[in-house]
Amino acid sequence: MIDHNIHYSLQIVPKSGSKPTYDIVDEAIKVIQESGLRYQVTAMDTILEGPYDKILETAEKAQQACLDAGAEEMLVFIKMHYSPSRDVTFEEKNLDR
Repeated sequence: MIDHNIHYSLQIVPKSGSKPTYDIVDEAIKVIQESGLRYQVTAMDTILEGPYDKILETAEKAQQACLDAGAEEMLVFIKMHYSPSRDVTFEEKNLDR
């Protein structure tokens, strides 16, 4: 079990024949904004910081929000950084600007 805060990079690429991609992605970002987790939205993905279980729950909800917004399928890419002995933070990576 991961007991420390982690970083989780989430990229969701929805595919839809009828809805604009950015409109669908915006619904995923809303879920992340409402999660209470620290996050950074970048041009290619969103980086979340927080407890492992809460991040996985939020990532699942973000994917569901894309489906609910009209995605017919999705490509989902994740990367995770964790340490078993300490929290991983934006500050150590100079991302909290």
